[in-house]
Amino acid sequence: MGKASSQRSAAGRREPRTTSHESRATSHVSRAASHEPRVQGLDRLIHERLRLGIISALAVNDRLTFNELKALLETTDGNLSVHARKLEDAEYISVDKSFEGRMPRTEYRLTAAGKRALEKYLAHMEALIKAVRD
Repeated sequence: MGKASSQRSAAGRREPRTTSHESRATSHVSRAASHEPRVQGLDRLIHERLRLGIISALAVNDRLTFNELKALLETTDGNLSVHARKLEDAEYISVDKSFEGRMPRTEYRLTAAGKRALEKYLAHMEALIKAVRD
């Protein structure tokens, strides 16, 4: 066979050419993505599985520590911290960092805005379920 074919980019670097198989796969993906139903009004921030888990857990608990959430959701430190930060940035949860002795302790609470967002999200999902069943 020999060398893989390549072409020069605008920056002058060599980049591999896509094969016809890769082009077909890419066009198939973009066509499929364009046919995906888009649900209007769905809070994409909450809809993600781990973030929905965090919000739901905090809705039924006054507060939870980082380690309690991590165990409950069976996730890693990194995943939990990234998703919790997104919820914190949206002001859906509040974070209280303190120390117990020399050990850091992070506690999360659902804010009023987070509770409203969850209620709106649940109402929207209930409406979708009802529409599908009718």
